[in-house]
Amino acid sequence: MTWTLKTILAAHRARTSTPAQTVARTYARIRAYGDPATFISLREESEAIAEAERLSPDVAARALLYGVPVAVKDNIDVAGLPTTAACPAFSYMPTADATAVARLKQAGAIIIGKTNLDQFATGLAGVRSPYGTPRNPFNAALAPGGSSSGSAVAVAAGLVPVALGTDTAGSGRVPAALNNIVGLKPSRGLVSTTGVVPACRSLDCISIFALTTDDAATVLAVIAGPDRSDPYSRSLPLGALGATPSRLRLGIPNASDRLFFTDARAAAAFEAAIDLAARLGARVHGIDMAPFFETARLLYEGPWLAARTAAVGDFVARYPQAIHPVTRSIIAAGAKLSARETFEGFDRLADLSVKAREVWNEIDTLMVPTAPAAYTIAELEADPVQLNANLGTYTNFVNLLDLAGLAVPITLADNGTPYGVTFLAPAGQDMLIASLGRSVHAQTSLPLGALGVAPPPLAAVAPVPGRDEIAVAVVGAHLSGMPLNGELRALGARLLQETRTSADYRLFALTTTPPKPGLLRVPAGTGTAIACEVWALSATAFGRFVAAVPPPLSIGTLALIDGRQVKGFLVEASAVAGALDISHFEDWRVFADAQGTRPAEIRSK
Repeated sequence: MTWTLKTILAAHRARTSTPAQTVARTYARIRAYGDPATFISLREESEAIAEAERLSPDVAARALLYGVPVAVKDNIDVAGLPTTAACPAFSYMPTADATAVARLKQAGAIIIGKTNLDQFATGLAGVRSPYGTPRNPFNAALAPGGSSSGSAVAVAAGLVPVALGTDTAGSGRVPAALNNIVGLKPSRGLVSTTGVVPACRSLDCISIFALTTDDAATVLAVIAGPDRSDPYSRSLPLGALGATPSRLRLGIPNASDRLFFTDARAAAAFEAAIDLAARLGARVHGIDMAPFFETARLLYEGPWLAARTAAVGDFVARYPQAIHPVTRSIIAAGAKLSARETFEGFDRLADLSVKAREVWNEIDTLMVPTAPAAYTIAELEADPVQLNANLGTYTNFVNLLDLAGLAVPITLADNGTPYGVTFLAPAGQDMLIASLGRSVHAQTSLPLGALGVAPPPLAAVAPVPGRDEIAVAVVGAHLSGMPLNGELRALGARLLQETRTSADYRLFALTTTPPKPGLLRVPAGTGTAIACEVWALSATAFGRFVAAVPPPLSIGTLALIDGRQVKGFLVEASAVAGALDISHFEDWRVFADAQGTRPAEIRSK
């Protein structure tokens, strides 16, 4: 059986394997791997098996994680297991689960244990823990990445199919890249951080490690949602996995902004990722990374450094000898910031956020190297501050700019070192980047983690809306790659399919500024099938979308070529008088190309 969430769940539902048997296999795998630095604490095996045996088979069909073993980073509370944040002197015994852990359990997951991390989640290397450095399953000399080192290794080595980490500056993405697995960093506030030892409370996110994007998305659907106990929690659209837009505008750093710190293998991996995305139909745009890089520097220079001090600074001051020297110096530095410097930092972030938002007028998704280089443990110990900073080149700005991120594997280099890329998009578009990331990952044909087994076939995504969604067909500027597509994405829409209308319509270029298409239903035998995309919107988002539709356009019922009916843009018959009939183009994008009005593409390689 392939060791993924989906295959384990399928076996449990088919009763070809039981949750208790799966849990027993998990402990056997942990023993066989033989790395005491991966987990800080483990539940008693008999206790975990007994919990699995108590799961009722009657709930298997609806429990999304029925009997699935999960590991949890040891800065996230699990009732009955100590929370140490990789500092023995800090250890306490929580009496309640973190909100995310409670939701995992409600979905049928079995918590196995608490994983190792860079102390107080400070660092991207995975080498700053008194419990040791988790062994990278690809190369024991290679750093595992941090701070969620143990969670990433546990998944890559096949000890558990999924694990929770945290991500403030890249801790849920860098370890994923260095272990050939998926790291999903949700939109800030989408997943409650109640029960998490804070690093920077306003930026902290719980992240998900998995062997596939589909598995990570399943876990996200379980743990996402507002939580009144978390003041930073917020209601954001989630949706589900959808089709990958074939004309997606994919931003990549300009050539001058591609920093790899002499790691030629990392540079080659990113070139390979560009080619993969282009083969999937993405239109690649080079962008200026200056505002992103400057934002990244703020994370350890401004108010957010002081936030780390506010979180655990008093403890560090009382027990300085209990703290890793590098961690101690970072946390102590935050105490030196003045109120003036703090507000100057907030103001500078506001300025940079405006500049960064302008980029999203040009692109739908940004693809960056997850880690610009891979370092050995010895290299990081020799230069712990600068090399750790290098690892955060493409991650440190993400939470400050309120972006969602998904890290996926791209290559295993000739020396066996894993490399990956991260897809980024504004908050609320988690499933857009997941839909793209799963397709790119599938194109790589890489083995799952360090298991040496081929990935399962990419599951088809049903082109139907969810039970709380409404399907809407678009034929003009809201199509993928067109100027108004961002309005759909900002509402949390997900692409269901690219298709055509029934042959009962004619398409007109209306005499508006800017030009807009008008789709008019005509008598049978006089029309043409027009290219369209079908998107799914929540009922609330659909209402907002419809309210913004300007006359003479309206939302009505539109027939698709397969006979289904969905909501869609239609035009009033009186509005096409004098308008140019462009039905023979059969696609607004083809007409826009012919007129030279479609946004230009910049291929930057």
